[in-house]
Amino acid sequence: MHETVLVIDFGAQYSEVIARRIRENNVYCEVLPWTTSTTFIQGKNPIGIVLSGGPDSVYLENSPKIDPAIFELGIPVLGICYGMQLMVHLLGGKVTPAQDDKGREYGKAVAHFDTHCPLFKRLPNRSVAWMSHGDHVEKIPSGFKVSGTTKNCEYAAIYNEEKNFYGVQFHPEVEHTQCGKEMIKAFLERVCHAKGDWSMKDYYKQAIEEIKKEVGDKKVLLALSGGVDSSVAAVLLSHAIGKNLTCVYVDHGFMRKNETEEIVERFSKYDLNFIKVDARKDFMDALKGVKEPEKKRHIIGKTFIDVFSKVANELKGIDYLAQGTIYPDVIESGSINGNTIKSHHNVGGLPENLPFKKIIEPLSKLFKDEVRELGLEMGIDEALVFRQPFPGPGLAVRIIGDITDEKLEILKEADYIFREVIAKNKYQRKISQYFAVLTNMQSVGVMGDKRTYQYAVALRAVSTDDFMTANYVRLPYRVLDEASRRIVNEVKGVNRVVYDITSKPPATIEYE
Repeated sequence: MHETVLVIDFGAQYSEVIARRIRENNVYCEVLPWTTSTTFIQGKNPIGIVLSGGPDSVYLENSPKIDPAIFELGIPVLGICYGMQLMVHLLGGKVTPAQDDKGREYGKAVAHFDTHCPLFKRLPNRSVAWMSHGDHVEKIPSGFKVSGTTKNCEYAAIYNEEKNFYGVQFHPEVEHTQCGKEMIKAFLERVCHAKGDWSMKDYYKQAIEEIKKEVGDKKVLLALSGGVDSSVAAVLLSHAIGKNLTCVYVDHGFMRKNETEEIVERFSKYDLNFIKVDARKDFMDALKGVKEPEKKRHIIGKTFIDVFSKVANELKGIDYLAQGTIYPDVIESGSINGNTIKSHHNVGGLPENLPFKKIIEPLSKLFKDEVRELGLEMGIDEALVFRQPFPGPGLAVRIIGDITDEKLEILKEADYIFREVIAKNKYQRKISQYFAVLTNMQSVGVMGDKRTYQYAVALRAVSTDDFMTANYVRLPYRVLDEASRRIVNEVKGVNRVVYDITSKPPATIEYE
């Protein structure tokens, strides 16, 4: 039995990011809703409990709360943002709404730490923390000490070392907090005394068992895009159910240059039931004249299901639809906290009346880097495991506005050149995701002493390990210059190239 840490979720966008940070320290972690009983929590025998953030105010009558008995179990507790405020509220302190800018913080803040606190030992006594709170702690409970402050937050971090209760007002789980990973590691090792005895091999074994138990001898149709996520899902499912899996690759016409041919060649080498469906006309007809991003995604989702349904009916006896959905897709589609950022074709874009008994998503609790780790664990080629992430709707959500054959051709060529330049300069493994976007902006240029009025292409390159937050990559000017010159000279219809230097948040990685 592996040592376990539980994350109690209060509707936070980053609950699974916390779990990811814990798992990367080789400690098994589960996320449970705030409605989970204390008896159930105790039965899990956790070595630690993390209370997540959340959008509510702890002092309101109907806000999510836990049984205060959790604090009497003798289990270390770390409260993050709302979780810290809830701990304060339940243990006799006071939380109030900020009346002005004092006490309210959003974004990066410089925090000062007491390095005597176990969470901050051997860390800088001053670093950047990511804040996101409108309420603030006015009074801490008896027995607690202050271990962190910012300009606008008197209680940025607190702790009761005797009872092993710790609270941070900021989010240590996100990349924007400079030493956040180290703080979570300190909680696990110094406070919970974790040994770190869990690995992706354990996840693999558990996933195989769960799939076998769920599916039995029934048949499964997998929506295979050829990307990292669906490919890893295909191999995982094949290990669990063998020939009862059929992989269907739908060519919707929005793939990158030469990609469909590469996918067909790659998967013909695997021992899988593989079917390719040419549905380019269906998708283009359905999207004709559509400009609004969410509408695009929903149409694409519905068209995918229509195609899969048709194939399933032809094959007969298909009970389950499987997808390579990963956790960032679930969160952005609002399936966890109800806050839709953008609908993913395999989550928020799905229609309600599915012709399948159930959807299976064996990767829906994993982040991109974990999916890659699982892929390597199963022996999948590195070239496929580290393939550039590509959205299910493909180039359709990288063309701003309506989609035409001309725009598709422009973007395919521009994106191909950008990827060539990145590869030539050996930046593939240094960047988490990079691609070109065709904006709906046309501007005046001059080529061969003649006036042009053509499209602007935006280049995007980001660095991230969880795809929930991301920083733009500071590519050398020589790389950007080469990409820009080649695109303008080689792609007909483009006279301007710009580079996106926006991080996530406030932007998303994709444009639509």
